[in-house]
Amino acid sequence: MYKIRSLKSFRLPNVFILILIVFISCALLICINFFTIKILSANRAYVNGESHYSKGQKDASLHLITYLYNKDPNQFKLYTEELKVPQGDGIARKTLLKAGDNKVARQGFTIGRNHKDDLDDLVWLFVNFKKVPFLAKAIHEWEEGDALIEKLFIIGTQVNAKIQHNTLTAADQISFLHQINNISNKLTINERNFSNTLGEGTRKIKNLLIITNIIFTLIIILSVCSYYSIMVKRLIVSKKEIEIKNENLILANNELDRFVYSASHDLRSPITSLKGLIEITQLEDDVDQIKDYLRLMHQSLAKQDQFISDIIDYSKNKRKQIIMEPVSLQEIFNEAISQLMHIENASKITFKQELLVDQIESDGLRLKIIISNLLSNAIKYADNTKQEMFISIKTYIHEGFNKIEVADNGIGINDDCKDYIFEMYFGTNKNKGSGLGLYIVKEAVENIKGNISVFSESNIGSKFIVTIPTSYGA
Repeated sequence: MYKIRSLKSFRLPNVFILILIVFISCALLICINFFTIKILSANRAYVNGESHYSKGQKDASLHLITYLYNKDPNQFKLYTEELKVPQGDGIARKTLLKAGDNKVARQGFTIGRNHKDDLDDLVWLFVNFKKVPFLAKAIHEWEEGDALIEKLFIIGTQVNAKIQHNTLTAADQISFLHQINNISNKLTINERNFSNTLGEGTRKIKNLLIITNIIFTLIIILSVCSYYSIMVKRLIVSKKEIEIKNENLILANNELDRFVYSASHDLRSPITSLKGLIEITQLEDDVDQIKDYLRLMHQSLAKQDQFISDIIDYSKNKRKQIIMEPVSLQEIFNEAISQLMHIENASKITFKQELLVDQIESDGLRLKIIISNLLSNAIKYADNTKQEMFISIKTYIHEGFNKIEVADNGIGINDDCKDYIFEMYFGTNKNKGSGLGLYIVKEAVENIKGNISVFSESNIGSKFIVTIPTSYGA
């Protein structure tokens, strides 16, 4: 009897120690993962903010150069508005460095076009980690970028003053253009260094997270395996599940790597073109030729803006919850057509609508993405050699399904391309699109339990038919 009690008194505390070790390990693992994810989310927000910062600066430079040559007050107004984006971020940085009012910093980030849901993460990461090497280095690059933005602001003031007093000479124009180009080049380097620094920090955090997960997982497994044979079996099952999840995560990461690589290339390509055009413009004295270069610059920025819009649609389609609600197809088509009229040749196209179905029950966000991308493609790939260019839009019910049909008499799709048009980054003409549009359309259609088919003939036209259920089960 004494021996049994002794064994129990020996084993019971060890059981509690085991439970305590497992509990502490799990708690620490959860906390570490939570804060790591929060840091990575904040890093992502800063990288996203940098893209707005960069775009604002590039657009401001473009408008200032345009104003420098055509003296249109609207261009100076647009320059001022776009410059507010990096200036707003600069206000946030200065406020947080001085441990100032976080409300002021949030207002600065809002002016910098950062998403309202990211404001808390942006402030939290800066306040708590500003002395961590990778973030401190990024803040230093940010500070240098803000100093260059201030110089760009001063140049803009000088240009405006000379134009207002009618003292701007051709020599002044060349001088100012050279200064703006130098600042833009330096800012591009700063912006790249900022993103690279945050990316390097993110990779280190990811590696640390993996190591930490491995260590604590081993502690938990070894502790449990030491005393409970039943738990061993459960852990084996759990381990298999984790391996499957890791394989899925690796596949997702591979797709993400491909997406990021291609996105980075497509985002940088217009910037590279813009830099080349600016350099050519510096050597050009003919105002008409300079206007042609400015038009090409605008096309380059428009292409980048379209690509960013595609990425936003891709993100919304991936992340936003599906919400079934009454939707008006007429309103979506009218809104999409109105928003796409800026595309080349859009005003020359006749839009024919035959909407036998208007109100349907579906996800409004994804229907907008589907319709907007299909119409955008039809406009971009119109055949301007034809006497009449048209896009036909039809909605109807067939065999118990809602049908949305978008047809055109554009350039059509070659037979050898039809099997690949819905793949990511596949484009029959990368100068007209990002290669993401139809990929996003297919994913959006599948998200609302539908399907899409295409009928096309080269030089004749194309027809896309989207089929979605008239009702959804519980």
